[in-house]
Amino acid sequence: MVKAQIHAGGRGKGGGVKLAKSIDEVSELTKHMIGMTLKTHQTGPEGKEVKRVYIEEGSDIAEEMYLSMVVDRATSRVTFMVSTEGGVEIEEVAEKHPEKIHMVEVDPVAGIQPFHARKLAFGLQIKKELQRSFSDFIFNLYKAFTEKDASQLEINPLVITKHGNIIALDAKFNFDENALYRQPEVMEMRDEDEEDPLERKAAKFGLSYIKMDGNIGCMVNGAGLAMATMDIIKLYGGTPANFLDVGGGATKEKVTEAFKLILSDPNVEGILVNIFGGIMRCDIIAEGIIAAAREVSLDVPLVVRLEGTNVELGKKMLATSGLPILPADNLADAAERIVKAVKKAAA
Repeated sequence: MVKAQIHAGGRGKGGGVKLAKSIDEVSELTKHMIGMTLKTHQTGPEGKEVKRVYIEEGSDIAEEMYLSMVVDRATSRVTFMVSTEGGVEIEEVAEKHPEKIHMVEVDPVAGIQPFHARKLAFGLQIKKELQRSFSDFIFNLYKAFTEKDASQLEINPLVITKHGNIIALDAKFNFDENALYRQPEVMEMRDEDEEDPLERKAAKFGLSYIKMDGNIGCMVNGAGLAMATMDIIKLYGGTPANFLDVGGGATKEKVTEAFKLILSDPNVEGILVNIFGGIMRCDIIAEGIIAAAREVSLDVPLVVRLEGTNVELGKKMLATSGLPILPADNLADAAERIVKAVKKAAA
């Protein structure tokens, strides 16, 4: 099997998983696959370039199953989810055959126990002679999941071969980013080619940034306020280009980098800065905005709404900067102004 290695599901349907019956065919498929743009339902219409492939021995499959593990935030437990419908998207199974999905929760204090493995085996209808090896498999999975600070694991399909072997034929791991400092082996496997370059750059400056497909850049402090800002932009007929949280203790340099990051997106046609100054002082924000705007030669509309600590000083700095900055009195006013400004500039 020749498998494209991209951070997206649905590779088989997109032509990213191929069966080869000879070494020459492996070579031919690999040459074709590397460099291709693979489009799946998770990559979006732009697709992802394949830069790596994984080659593995084919398996003589008797049964295909589904198994996943996730840290359930509601219960603070590791939850196993299994289904006999392996090789099929789990969302489709959940919609059409919810009775075929079985879940088992593991209390982290007690850890994995034999009865957990038995319940999962019964849910998957594992034959009696294979239940011991299946139990060992489950215990090893739990050990790997917890010791490597994983947040999610999906095996689809988990297979039983005709010789009675249990194999994770395809697996995806997600890891807790806050625990990566103690997982050097995981960090060594990091593939920066699969990450958005803007998001990677943001992480270096301690910024929470997610690129989106709109045209109004957002710079906000606080995740909740950032979500509210994106929502109100949509409410007034605009589309946010990003989620960007500069955090509560940002410096002038951090704000400057955040501003430059937003403007590095060619789709951005206007910027809304929405800051509530608590720990973050409004004059520091203003200083960063002015410095960044001058450095990048700002040529798109900019609306700034400031509230909180040193707000009057911050507003005064913006007003006397000589830059074309549009002040806003409140969040609704800010959203309305930036949407109008962007539409006017595009007209």
